[in-house]
Amino acid sequence: MKSVFALIAAAFVAGPALAADAGLELAQKKNCMACHAIDKKLVGPAYKDVAAKYKADKAAPAALAAKVVKGGVGAWGNVPMPANNVTEAEAKQLVAWVLSQK
Repeated sequence: MKSVFALIAAAFVAGPALAADAGLELAQKKNCMACHAIDKKLVGPAYKDVAAKYKADKAAPAALAAKVVKGGVGAWGNVPMPANNVTEAEAKQLVAWVLSQK
């Protein structure tokens, strides 16, 4: 019985880490890291800066997911972000991961 509780506890603790790894892996797979980094500005803003800017904005996840799919310009300057070859589900996963950066 103790081992069952230990497995459940381990899964509960590892859950956020696994989700973070999946978000980073998707960002790498979809080539997001060519223009963005977690903690510094490259062509686009640092993901930590995006998370901080939209921390209190309840509409941000949907708006940012749409921007990931369609592209956009103006929120972070004049350099446009091109449309990305991602599904809506992938865009939502990427945005959730980005907004989790601290």
